[in-house]
Amino acid sequence: MGLLFKISFMQYDIIVIGGGHAGCEAAAAAARLGSRVLLVTMDMTKLAQMSCNPAMGGIAKGQIVREIDALGGCSAIVTDRSTLQFRMLNTSKGAAVWSPRAQCDRVQFSLEWRKALEAQENLQIWQDRVGELLVKNNRVEGLRTALGVEFRAPAVILTAGTFLNGKMFVGKNCTIGGRSGDAHSTGLTEQLTQLGIAAGRMKTGTSMRVDGRSIDFAALIEQKGDAAPLKFSFTNATAPVQNQRSCYIAQTNEEVHSILRSGFADSPMFSGVIKGTGPRYCPSIEDKLRVFADKDSHHLFIEPESRSNCEYYINGFSSSLPFDVQIAALRKVKGFENACVFRPGYAVEYDYFLPTQLFHTLESKTVEGLYFAGQVNGTTGYEEAAGQGLAAGINAHQKINGGKDFVIGRHEAYLGVLIDDLVTKGTNEPYRMFTSRAEYRILLRQDNADLRLAPLAQDFGLLSAEQLAAIERRRGVLEEVLQFLQTQSAEMPDRTTAEGTPQRKKLVEWLSHPEISFADLQKLEAAQKYADLTPEDCITIESAVKYKGYEQREHQQHQKMDRLKGMKIPARFDYTTVASLSIEAQQKLQTLQPATIADAQSISGVSPSDIAALLVRFGR
Repeated sequence: MGLLFKISFMQYDIIVIGGGHAGCEAAAAAARLGSRVLLVTMDMTKLAQMSCNPAMGGIAKGQIVREIDALGGCSAIVTDRSTLQFRMLNTSKGAAVWSPRAQCDRVQFSLEWRKALEAQENLQIWQDRVGELLVKNNRVEGLRTALGVEFRAPAVILTAGTFLNGKMFVGKNCTIGGRSGDAHSTGLTEQLTQLGIAAGRMKTGTSMRVDGRSIDFAALIEQKGDAAPLKFSFTNATAPVQNQRSCYIAQTNEEVHSILRSGFADSPMFSGVIKGTGPRYCPSIEDKLRVFADKDSHHLFIEPESRSNCEYYINGFSSSLPFDVQIAALRKVKGFENACVFRPGYAVEYDYFLPTQLFHTLESKTVEGLYFAGQVNGTTGYEEAAGQGLAAGINAHQKINGGKDFVIGRHEAYLGVLIDDLVTKGTNEPYRMFTSRAEYRILLRQDNADLRLAPLAQDFGLLSAEQLAAIERRRGVLEEVLQFLQTQSAEMPDRTTAEGTPQRKKLVEWLSHPEISFADLQKLEAAQKYADLTPEDCITIESAVKYKGYEQREHQQHQKMDRLKGMKIPARFDYTTVASLSIEAQQKLQTLQPATIADAQSISGVSPSDIAALLVRFGR
């Protein structure tokens, strides 16, 4: 522990503002690389707090967590050490869109993060609220806290989450704060806008927390974890979860909806009290009733919050309606007739800064040395925030040490897609990652994040020699098996030729069949030597064979896109003539009239498939 306090108390290399998911990853990354880091947070007991649902991962988000792990980050390890339940989502589809998700113990999650930060050399934590940044000649020099303490550093990373001028709403009741039980932060937005950085307002929300002792679980549908659970981290520092906890599924009904609608007159969202834009893909229950007025039922997912308490999160029931309306409606859901509530659902409105004002390094174009990461950039979700924090921490370290920028391509990682979307297209609503946002998603699978990002991690010194050696051992095993499959032949049971004789093929040819898995090959005598491969290796081998042609095509598409980005588009082109463009793309392209394919790609709402359609139109 003595090494932790060799740091000068007032002078640092990097200061991180905010102890959420972005701030924790940013501080840990920069300190791990050797920078002297100060993390300033308003509450040291709530580091990386799961303010909303207690889970990590999910569609595309799980890929980001595995990418963070492959780049030396902590989120995957912390998740594995606090997992209550693990599920691999999308397994009914191709492995390219499989996504890991872990239900977490939110109490343990925050504790594990604190352990990780306190064990990290070069890192100190200070509990206080930041009053103002110290800026001279448009260059950041440090900050001053609410207690009047000044800390100096040539780089500052702002990861304030929902706390900047945060307001919370339950019906007509409005209180200041960025999270239930916590104060908000004032002054920073006003200072930054005076410096020329444009800000806006966004809104998010959370659901009621219910006492599990008051829930009739027998009336709900049980949702168990995977029978053979995997884990997030590629390292050997963690193990798959044991003694998994179940989640449950409930349903709303017309009586529930009727009660909820009775509170619409007092809804701060519908009355115009809340000005910020809410998340399109994680709407409140009242938004669902308005947008999907024809549906008579919605799913609710009942998720345990911890092994140490009886609190349950009602996923799908986020609301800012009056509390009496919320609980009256919930008690009409089957299984919740006698529900006791710990905390009501509420909406949070907060400041964010337009991310198009950032370089790809997440450094401000206006104030040198100032970086932004997480929800202050308009994103939603722990995973998106953590990924940005990791990138900002690495880039801040690189800048003050004269190193090259840490910028990830869209073809290299979902994290690259996320940051590129933010800084080139911006966002006017809370941004959430989906597999559909990535044009190279077959390359960006969850199972190969360590293999595809190892060269980048090695280049920037993000992994230890032991971690790199482990990745190379795995790569060697996979290459050996793939070579074996290409040379070894075998007969498959019940597979015969038209003449009725047994079919004999190379194992790689058998595995190319959609209905044949690597597990099927492992049962053959010819492949017995590889019967003990890890589940992760089996997934990667099978995906490498089945997606080989698609991977080659995506590599070619990326190379073609690089060549054609500068292709000019005819002036005053009529985009309505391109039927394969989405309606949103037609409207925005028609209005903005981009000069090149690269310009078109930077427009929010123009998807990778829209760009492909333009390349077909102009590229031949």
